[in-house]
Amino acid sequence: MVKAHIAPSILACDFTQLGSQCQHAHSCGADWLHLDVMDGHFVPNISLGFPVIQSLRNLIPKDQGVYFDCHMMVSNPEQWVEELGNIKVDQFTFHYESTKDPLALIKKIREHGMKVGVALKPNTPAEVVDNLGELVDMVLVMTVEPGFGGQSFMPEMMPKVKYIRDKFTSLDVQVDGGLGLKTIDAAAEAGANVIVAGTAIFNAEDQKKVIDTLKQKVNENLKKMGILTE
Repeated sequence: MVKAHIAPSILACDFTQLGSQCQHAHSCGADWLHLDVMDGHFVPNISLGFPVIQSLRNLIPKDQGVYFDCHMMVSNPEQWVEELGNIKVDQFTFHYESTKDPLALIKKIREHGMKVGVALKPNTPAEVVDNLGELVDMVLVMTVEPGFGGQSFMPEMMPKVKYIRDKFTSLDVQVDGGLGLKTIDAAAEAGANVIVAGTAIFNAEDQKKVIDTLKQKVNENLKKMGILTE
């Protein structure tokens, strides 16, 4: 059983107003924050580092109920587990393509007190999680090529989402890339319950209305599927 979670991607923030914009998104109903870490190797871009995440955690501590969802678009993710555990992020999402030993990495992440997500690039088939789905808390299906914001949503990824949802009904299934009011129906109908949205939220005149609509669309479809946690 699952429910909708809306995870604003802080890449879409005005970084001069990062803290206040994250707090505002939370006040408008977002219960997750999606933190993209890129190293310039696994993806051809560099984004925020750990001092930024630590500053956000200091500003928005765990007891405020904001789930820090850290998407690690990095080579050798193993080397960063301990540091993120010390920062007290809630979830460490690694890319399936970035590690030679996902089972050992999953074990290490749990040992450092975090939940575990595994992310799949568009060209990676859903079947790679057949043996991992029971061991992780979330599967992230990329609906754009990872590394840059503002790309167009890839509807051809929806069969992958549906495959994972049908196989793992109680797993969080996240979609990331090009999500907003025009694309939420496809993602929700495929069974995604964690929606990463950047510009659709942070550029909206009425963030609460956008977040409420995304959440409503997801929960309506989860209810139809019989897997909504009330």
